[in-house]
Amino acid sequence: MQLQVIVHEEPTGGYWAEVPALPGCMTQGETLDEVLANVREAVEGWLAVDIPTPKPGSREQVFKIAV
Repeated sequence: MQLQVIVHEEPTGGYWAEVPALPGCMTQGETLDEVLANVREAVEGWLAVDIPTPKPGSREQVFKIAV
């Protein structure tokens, strides 16, 4: 999977990054290497959010797809 990451340089030093396709997925780091490593971890955490399993008899279904 490939995602677009926007890295912003802070005027006071360091960087912060956001992943537009994943609302609220952002991180920061002191160096470009650090922020890129942190954004990978943030994406993994965002994608690993636990979705509650539907109760028996409900009309909801959960599917997993590869992207």
